[in-house]
Amino acid sequence: MRTTEEATWRDVVAAYVGLTKPRVIELLLLTTVPVMFFAARGVPSLGLVVATVIGGTLSAGSASVFNCVYDRDIDEQMRRTRRRALPRHIVSPRAALVFGTVLAIISTAVLWAFVNPLSAVLSVTANAFYVFVYTMLLKRRTTQNIVWGGIAGCFPALIGWTAVTDSLSWAPVVLFAVVFFWTPPHTWALALRYREDYANVDVPMLPVVKPAREVARQIVAYSWVMVATSLLLWPVAGTGVFYTACAVVLGAVFLVQAHRLLVRSRNTEDLSLIRPMHLFHSSNLYLSLLFVAVALDPLISR
Repeated sequence: MRTTEEATWRDVVAAYVGLTKPRVIELLLLTTVPVMFFAARGVPSLGLVVATVIGGTLSAGSASVFNCVYDRDIDEQMRRTRRRALPRHIVSPRAALVFGTVLAIISTAVLWAFVNPLSAVLSVTANAFYVFVYTMLLKRRTTQNIVWGGIAGCFPALIGWTAVTDSLSWAPVVLFAVVFFWTPPHTWALALRYREDYANVDVPMLPVVKPAREVARQIVAYSWVMVATSLLLWPVAGTGVFYTACAVVLGAVFLVQAHRLLVRSRNTEDLSLIRPMHLFHSSNLYLSLLFVAVALDPLISR
């Protein structure tokens, strides 16, 4: 294992980038930019999109850095996270804290100056919620950690809308709710795959304390509510046939995947038979395509 002194500059740069969890940022931006197109009812200003993406990227990266600092003790013990920068001692906790703070300050300044104060405030709120409510308060204490802690990941839908309109309305609230109900099936599928890791570090994710069958039941329940919520965008925001058709088809496919997980989990705890990662990957595809439909609908339906 390399220490900070032994690491090359490439190792250090890669470590700092890794602390921001780029794959999580990609998913968050995917629920930001399409909403900007939807709010603009067309193509928003390129400069505004760039400023929102930069500010959102830095803000989400900052929250992830703080999460890595706080969770470094359990990250070192989990197979899925032990290769992160802090467990490998490429970056010190103090340096990571400074890095996260700088990202938070710059992101807030960018959003405030080049987007609008409302978007900046929402970004800071999401960051604080993820760090203080989810990471520090809920994650290690309750099976509902990801249900309520996942609220932080819903804010990009609001920020995408406010970046364009400088106001809130019911349309982004519906999309916020879609992400809210999407988060438990998505995260519990992953947690089911790595439940031994979570159990070893005493993090009470639902798959740790409940049998796979019960986890699958709850995944199915949240999936139905998620799909129903996605269809509310039509009466609330007057979407066209394109979005509505996409929401119906994507929702049906997702529900089939969720029910198949439930069937596979009947009378077994064998993950090779349950195959939870099938649903995890399907959930990524579902959210991606649904928000692409959100972006394209005003362009196609004009």
